[in-house]
Amino acid sequence: VMTVIIIVMALSALKVPMASIVTTIGAAGLAIGLALQDSLSNVAGGFIILFSKPFKCGDFIRVDSEHEEGTVDAISILYTRLLTVDNKAIFIPNGVVAKSTIVNLTSEDKRHLQLKFSIAYNNDYRKAKSLIAQALESEELVSNEPEPPLIAMCEHGSSSIIILMRAWVPTDKYWEIRYRLLEKVKDLFDENNISIPFDQLDVHVKND
Repeated sequence: VMTVIIIVMALSALKVPMASIVTTIGAAGLAIGLALQDSLSNVAGGFIILFSKPFKCGDFIRVDSEHEEGTVDAISILYTRLLTVDNKAIFIPNGVVAKSTIVNLTSEDKRHLQLKFSIAYNNDYRKAKSLIAQALESEELVSNEPEPPLIAMCEHGSSSIIILMRAWVPTDKYWEIRYRLLEKVKDLFDENNISIPFDQLDVHVKND
């Protein structure tokens, strides 16, 4: 840029007509600006991410616009690199990241685990709730802060009664506890004859 400015000043001092030269330089600058528009947007997005810090390397995030999610592996000026759970690398332009809704799934120490269990209408829902509570009590990492676990009937479904369970768990153990609770509740339901029904449809046949 300095070289171009010096050349223009030298030519101007030598009384060389500058109108066409300035026009050419302006057109070239416009073309370069348009060509680099996306790259400049990504650079600006990179600075926004680095200064606002919505996430850091090691966080597990979801970029809402493309529904991409993974662990942040690197943040460069142009791209943010994510590693998916099956170890695929995703390079997302920072311009896209800066304009998207970002869900940071690991920024807090605790997460609210929510599970729903379906039981048949002819089963004892109170017994089912006590079995879910039994499975929950066996998990030492479940926390009573900021509120104790909740187990309640939440819906009369078309084919089943829906029982809701909510509990606070450590973020780094979220999936481990989720999968283990699903297995424990299924085993307890089987041992106590609590059935998990399939979707049902009553068909009435009318004979004329």
